[in-house]
Amino acid sequence: MSSSDTEPSAVPAGALPAVAPQLRSLRRRASLTLEAAARDAGLSPAHLSRLETGQRQPSLPMLLSLARIYGTTVSELLGETAADRDAVVRAADMEPTAAGGWTYWQAGAAGRGMQALRVHVPHGSQGDIVRVHPGEEWLYVLKGRLRLRLGEALHRLAPGDSAHFDSLTPHRIAAQDPEGVELLFVHTLLQSPTAALCLGPTHGETR
Repeated sequence: MSSSDTEPSAVPAGALPAVAPQLRSLRRRASLTLEAAARDAGLSPAHLSRLETGQRQPSLPMLLSLARIYGTTVSELLGETAADRDAVVRAADMEPTAAGGWTYWQAGAAGRGMQALRVHVPHGSQGDIVRVHPGEEWLYVLKGRLRLRLGEALHRLAPGDSAHFDSLTPHRIAAQDPEGVELLFVHTLLQSPTAALCLGPTHGETR
């Protein structure tokens, strides 16, 4: 079964991604039919059509493939303008936010296909919450030890270890040590707020 056949089902109209209209516009600009673009991207025409109408959420690999086929960038597919694409985030601009007991710092620009965070996970916080949502996640342990459960498998990660997984795999993240764990965290949630799906409800707190 191809990855295109396992994408999450249709989303509510209010949550349609900005990428949907861009996909159709840029395909037409490249003078490609729906069938030709889908073939080059390894998708079915029906699946590409659902991406273009916002009924399916594209994964980052899909966006990378379509950007290559259309001769553009993922940023343009997402509808970003040059003014939106700041390449550098200064440490002084990274405001801490409390969410579900965790503290995180936005380490990249908002609205991109990938979102980068620096995260502190306290011991005993959210360790029993199982998360399942569209997208991909990559994490890297900076300090402390992490317990990561993916499906039925339990992994223990030490500083320098990393993990990369499909977010539709049920997963739980917990600090193993009383001091907590520090992570670098990258995810590809193109439609959903970071805190709502990954970190729990935000409270707008800083510390």
